[in-house]
Amino acid sequence: MHELPITEKILAIVLRHAEAAGAQRVVSVRLTIGAASDLEGEWIQKYFDHLSRDTVAHRAMLRIERAAAAMTCPACGRSFEADAGAWQDARCPDCGDARCQLVSMPPYRIEDMQVI
Repeated sequence: MHELPITEKILAIVLRHAEAAGAQRVVSVRLTIGAASDLEGEWIQKYFDHLSRDTVAHRAMLRIERAAAAMTCPACGRSFEADAGAWQDARCPDCGDARCQLVSMPPYRIEDMQVI
């Protein structure tokens, strides 16, 4: 249920930028969710659909992508990316150490949006 306040923030940002662009309608929003985030795309879309009623963003499609995880190895210092679904079990590609750490990243980011 923590998707609701996040979706409210996303919608506020989308509406602010749509207004600044003089948009009549928001067609789509491309959103990246960080690998370590437990946000569920399906719930974000459902909340967005509900919250955006009576706005220029009504019926906008959210195009949600999972970002790769930025990792660092404490043993050798190597920085690398791990697949979004496999970051928790990532091993360093250079030395094989399993104590790799997730580099801080935001839970979500609005990449762009299509308006008319």
